[in-house]
Amino acid sequence: QVQLMESGGGLVQPGGSLRLSCAASGTTSGIYGMAWYRQAPGKQRELVADISSGDWINYGDSVKGRFTISKNNTENTVFLQMNRLKPEDTAVYYCNVVQFVAFRRREYWGQGTQVTVSS
Repeated sequence: QVQLMESGGGLVQPGGSLRLSCAASGTTSGIYGMAWYRQAPGKQRELVADISSGDWINYGDSVKGRFTISKNNTENTVFLQMNRLKPEDTAVYYCNVVQFVAFRRREYWGQGTQVTVSS
């Protein structure tokens, strides 16, 4: 089992920045990818960014050029640096981890952290 602990959400003005963190603990061997998703009220959950164990990175179109995903392999932590935030970035942000154990895919989600962009 993998446990995920997110932090860093909050209220920020448009144009501001926030940094989210997600620390994985427990049985962390076999983690293949780490990602951030978000879900705004009345909308489907969408991919914000993901990063693989080989450091392949993918961003959602709406955040390209503004958000940066990174990770610390030693601490099993993934970060999301969010710059030039817009009101439409307001959502609950969820950390996601994909793990392969004995050739079986397992997926874990954090509890979510609220990001609100408003003046």
